[in-house]
Amino acid sequence: MHLLLIFIASILLTPVQTSKVIGEWVTIDDATGREKSVVMLYEENGQLYGSIQELLLPEDAGKRCVNCKGELKDQPIVGMRIINGLIPEDDSWTSGTILDPANGKDYDCTLRLEDDNTLLVRGYIGFSFIGRTQKWVRKTAP
Repeated sequence: MHLLLIFIASILLTPVQTSKVIGEWVTIDDATGREKSVVMLYEENGQLYGSIQELLLPEDAGKRCVNCKGELKDQPIVGMRIINGLIPEDDSWTSGTILDPANGKDYDCTLRLEDDNTLLVRGYIGFSFIGRTQKWVRKTAP
């Protein structure tokens, strides 16, 4: 009975957790501290996805994913889906991938809210302690 209650609670809480990350986020380059892009996070069939809505640096205007493979090769970065198939797990979203358009590589990904307006985005290969974390901030209305 106790496990059933936990299961039901987790199902009921999942939409609330996911809805907290839905929306537009400004990505912050972890090396330079500059705002780089706006990513829209959205839920589809119980999974979290994210697409680049805007590139913020003038030097990035019109960039294409020259290092991407397959169907993404040479496609515009704006509009590109870079976060794929994350699922909610406790207080984070895991088991999906994130694409780095700068090098065309996919990485395992975990997202976790630091607070209502700060998202910690970790990309890694294999083990989460081998990777890098970026802070994204919620985009506010102009």
